[in-house]
Amino acid sequence: QVAIKKMSLRGQNRERAVNEILLLKDKKNPNIVNSLDSFLVDGDLWLVMEYMDGGTLRDIVRQTRMAEGE
Repeated sequence: QVAIKKMSLRGQNRERAVNEILLLKDKKNPNIVNSLDSFLVDGDLWLVMEYMDGGTLRDIVRQTRMAEGE
């Protein structure tokens, strides 16, 4: 199973998308979802990433009180 994140490359999103690709490709860490591949489709960037069950990090942070080490 994989997760696919579709990102618009219009406006300021372009810089954010490029930064995310570079970060995911260069940094392999057991606490960060691995990037498997990326594709440009009709002006949108599609990131293929390792699938992690449990929702988004934003959802977890909003629902749970985490220690700094987590």
